[in-house]
Amino acid sequence: MDYKELASLIDINSYTGNKAGVDASGQLVTQWMEALGYQCERHVRESIGNHLHFCSKKTSGKKILLLGHLDTVFPQGKFEGFREDDQWIYGPGVCDMKGGVYVALCALREIHRTRGSIENIDMLLVSDEETGSDDSKLLTTELAAQYDACLVFEAAGKNNEVVTARKGVGTIYLDLTGKAAHAGNNYHLGCNANLAAAHLLIALTGLTDLEQGTTVNVGQMSGGIGANTISPSARLAVEFRFTCASERDRILSSVDRLISTPVVEGVTVAMSGGLQRDVMIASESQQALLDDIEAILGYRLPTEQRGGVSDANTISAAGVPTLDGFGPFGDGDHTHHERASKASFVQRIEQVTKILSHWQ
Repeated sequence: MDYKELASLIDINSYTGNKAGVDASGQLVTQWMEALGYQCERHVRESIGNHLHFCSKKTSGKKILLLGHLDTVFPQGKFEGFREDDQWIYGPGVCDMKGGVYVALCALREIHRTRGSIENIDMLLVSDEETGSDDSKLLTTELAAQYDACLVFEAAGKNNEVVTARKGVGTIYLDLTGKAAHAGNNYHLGCNANLAAAHLLIALTGLTDLEQGTTVNVGQMSGGIGANTISPSARLAVEFRFTCASERDRILSSVDRLISTPVVEGVTVAMSGGLQRDVMIASESQQALLDDIEAILGYRLPTEQRGGVSDANTISAAGVPTLDGFGPFGDGDHTHHERASKASFVQRIEQVTKILSHWQ
């Protein structure tokens, strides 16, 4: 397999904040997809890259969405360029997830080559997945009603597993407001926001339930003016992850209770942020999709559940039977050591081609 074409995509810096680079990547993929007969619906954005919805001809039969993203995590000059050896390819996005996009493209090309056209298989590529899909998740949810199933092209597992479940995630910011006072002369007149934040940090961490797979992490805290002043303000940045809806609801209601009753009298708490991506849960409809795929392939696919999130969370929460992890196996994603297995590319392209061909 020749990786020069993929290298041309990897060599474009498409850091989420680099709109020009993300759009350049999208334009390259658009050229490839239009050569297969696809029409591109471009959802233009001012400050982030455009979201691209590639649409095929529609006939009777199952409607399939292939879902991916164009953005990567490193700004210009931090980690760039493609290289390869006998077993691996290296570079930003080779597994997360320009490599996955390329797997989907190669499968579609093979179908087009053998059948002459492609029907009922669309692709959505968003531009802000690496920063939480705050913009694109609305589009993904809106388009979900058009599809009977979705394959997501994040990286495969070590043994080429596909992903059946992902934790949900929320990120919140708690801004505490107290009252400043001189720590020596008027200690009793102050309302210490730092103290209230410390109590809140401990209480929030106590909501963690590892047996349920629920974690609450206060990843950043700040506050105060100096050692001789009662702190008038503080801030906590909090992330929580969960494996089921009941745990999501427990965390959200507990946070509401804690911020409405600060331990330190006179301190108030304002919350911003919230649920980022809902949980992706294995379901009967998803199992039916997996059963169909395994029947098409003629063998079982290994599966796994992941703590990390992707746009699979969004499309699954919208009610579409979804399987993730159809990209190549790789590791080191979000680091300077990102790589993807050449053997996995070959395997995944063969599998996805066979699956999608069956639905033509």
